[in-house]
Amino acid sequence: MSRAEAADLAAPGADAPARPNPLWSLGLLRNELAVTFRRWRTLALLGVLAAVPVLVGVAVRIETGDGSQVAGGGGEGPAFIAQITNNGLFLVFTALAATLPFFLPLAVGVVAGDAIAGESGSGTLRYLLVAPAGRSRLLLTKYATVMVFCLAATLVVAASALAVGALLFPLGDLTTISGTEITFTEGLGRALLIAVAVALSLTGVAALGLFVSTLTSSGVAAMATTVGLLITVQIVDQIPQLHAVQPYLFPHYWLSFADLMRQPVYWDDLVKNLELQALYVAVFGSAAWARFTTKDITA
Repeated sequence: MSRAEAADLAAPGADAPARPNPLWSLGLLRNELAVTFRRWRTLALLGVLAAVPVLVGVAVRIETGDGSQVAGGGGEGPAFIAQITNNGLFLVFTALAATLPFFLPLAVGVVAGDAIAGESGSGTLRYLLVAPAGRSRLLLTKYATVMVFCLAATLVVAASALAVGALLFPLGDLTTISGTEITFTEGLGRALLIAVAVALSLTGVAALGLFVSTLTSSGVAAMATTVGLLITVQIVDQIPQLHAVQPYLFPHYWLSFADLMRQPVYWDDLVKNLELQALYVAVFGSAAWARFTTKDITA
């Protein structure tokens, strides 16, 4: 195929000459996952996320080595830290609460921001579009890859916390925020459910990062912009005078996963969080599609 033909295929609105079958689409997704998870940057991000529970667990162990109790209370977010010495499973909840406000969305923002812009900057995007992928299919594949990373990153934090918690603290039946006792097996189920809830909480950030990634050909610029927006929104969410807009900000209900440790589960804020993330995915996903399908890849 000549370079002129390749340019025609990469032009805005151009369609692939042949419709790819589902197996080809799965192959594209498998290739994207392999490329993403083999990058040193991705491995470094996962390594940092895995180290956070280790640092928290060791710090709590050192602080309570003389038999004293670690500070914390109130039953939500990082306040789970007060229960770690009684049951190492609480380290999972504490680690997720500690990484969710910054470390997890930062990692997702880096991966999402580089998804399209990185390919464009390196000159590989036009060649990806020469294959029978189509812009919409490629964009969906990129977003699916970021979503897999969201789940993988969350599970890395949870698995690291569980391992450290089992090594440094006792395990067994645990007491919920409501004061009722559940078995260790049910607690593990709650921990897995919380990890999934945290991963779903990152879907809005992923869509925002993907949209930003379609606006530039510089992966570094896209990653920096996504992280900058993330920090800005986090700051706005903490300013009392802006309480009127805070319920519409994607991180506002992030710590609602603590309600999964109630008996019975309190679903109101959890549902609001999922609805808010779905709204951000719809808005920024549509914006990313509109931008990417009209973008001049050959420019």
